[in-house]
Amino acid sequence: MLKEIKYLIFIVIIILFLFFTGKYYFSNENIKNSYRSYKNVDEKIKLYSKNLPLLKNDTENVIEYVVQTEQNKKKKFNFWKLIEND
Repeated sequence: MLKEIKYLIFIVIIILFLFFTGKYYFSNENIKNSYRSYKNVDEKIKLYSKNLPLLKNDTENVIEYVVQTEQNKKKKFNFWKLIEND
């Protein structure tokens, strides 16, 4: 009997928690506060982006191309031939 009452109390507590959480989450006051915070974040981003310094572009001619010749090619080793040579 006590076991069933304990489970009933647990279920009631979980249902009340979900009910009050949903009630707060979908309340008009919470929705207004969330929209206000979104608006504040957007304003802070715009203000911060106006104060960003512009850096000089120093990426001209950064890439150097290397021409491979026959002399620079490494010898390709075959694993099985290395074992056979022993």
